[in-house]
Amino acid sequence: MLDYLWLEVRRTLRDVGFVIVGVAMPVMMYLLFTNIGAADGAWRTASMVGMAAYGAVGSALSTGGGVAEDRAIGWLRQLRVTPMTPRQVVTGRALTSSVTVLPAIVAVLAAGGLVNGVRLAVWQWAAIALLLWLGSVPFTLLGLGNGYRLTAQTTGVTNMVCNLGLAVLGGLWFPATLFPGWLREVSAYTPTYRFAELGTAVADGRLPALGAVLVLMVWLGVFGSYAVLSYRRAGRNA
Repeated sequence: MLDYLWLEVRRTLRDVGFVIVGVAMPVMMYLLFTNIGAADGAWRTASMVGMAAYGAVGSALSTGGGVAEDRAIGWLRQLRVTPMTPRQVVTGRALTSSVTVLPAIVAVLAAGGLVNGVRLAVWQWAAIALLLWLGSVPFTLLGLGNGYRLTAQTTGVTNMVCNLGLAVLGGLWFPATLFPGWLREVSAYTPTYRFAELGTAVADGRLPALGAVLVLMVWLGVFGSYAVLSYRRAGRNA
């Protein structure tokens, strides 16, 4: 499985589209949002975490596009004749995405520190990067589920809609405090809101709330079940 993991990581990082959309776009959006008008240090820090989370979600979801393309060319059929179990195949893909989300997270955090002058303790930088990395797993599984279930073209559109919708609803672009009351309540139960909360809590010098972890765990179970069911369906239709 390690050979398979290394193969998929190299394939993803060589994709120019992934580098532009998954890494460069969140950085550009972060610098744009925080350098138009008067932006204080608190907003630059909060936006940094939100945009790092947005980049991580987009990179995680993009794994589904590769899965859909593999289905189209028959690569999944080839994997089924190898000694790897379906669980190992799905795990290998999930680990691939876990590696490829790191460039987006690191790039936005670097822009915050080097360009926008965000100042945090060393342990805070490390903890934010680590928590966002670990917290991206549910979105990886969502992308995989879409890739195993949908065509390559439909997967790309679906992942884009999921990324934009979850980003806006979860307050990754703009603070959820600006939402109407009812929308703030809905936002609190979205995986993206709780995902970003992992980083913002550390940036504020405190531990993430237990509620944020629990909500993310629930979404991990939901998206994980979706990925497994989609993989089984892809196997029946192969």
